[in-house]
Amino acid sequence: MQSLVELFDNIAQQLVALPWLEAQSWLEATAWLEATAVILAVAYVWLAARENIWCWPCALVSTGIYTWLFWEVSLLFHTLLNAYYLLMAVYGWQQWKQRESDALPIQSWSIQKHLLRIAVLTVAAFGLTSFASMWLDSEYLYLDAFITVFSVYTTMMVAHKVLENWLYWVVINSFACYLYFAKEMYMTGILFIFYVLFAVYGYINWRQQHIGKRYASSVSA
Repeated sequence: MQSLVELFDNIAQQLVALPWLEAQSWLEATAWLEATAVILAVAYVWLAARENIWCWPCALVSTGIYTWLFWEVSLLFHTLLNAYYLLMAVYGWQQWKQRESDALPIQSWSIQKHLLRIAVLTVAAFGLTSFASMWLDSEYLYLDAFITVFSVYTTMMVAHKVLENWLYWVVINSFACYLYFAKEMYMTGILFIFYVLFAVYGYINWRQQHIGKRYASSVSA
């Protein structure tokens, strides 16, 4: 017959093992979710670079997953950012769909216009960080805020097909890559390395199309 000491020892071992088992199952579940979000996020950027409207449904599902994942790792601004991305996925679909028969043209902004917006966004990011720091204590609060503010605006640039959005993404995604590795979200960190490369590809592809359409317009005129 099992002694009371052995019985209590077995119970204690099981109780110690429970949190680890729960953590392990949580990690397995989030790994699958993160992998799904990564695949759909890659599809979004690839399709967006090719001006394919189906980029937006991919964005919708991917950002829905990331909204939950970022909440779980205490990146508040990124949680809010991905909730915003959910709305922008619907908005982007509508914008591109309305002009599907007459494709929404790629536009290019002047350097002065970009410098003004960068200055305003930088001030907004500092303001957001100062405000949030009264309630939040995060090692990466400044970086989180800057990525969030610039991503919000740059996503709007994508929806309106502003050529230079891709250059913004090169910078934003480079900083985001560092942040995700620091938060041990390794798959997402690797994803953002590819995002930087996709952004370069997107800029080259959109620029070629923009120049080609301008040339065709000048010839026809």
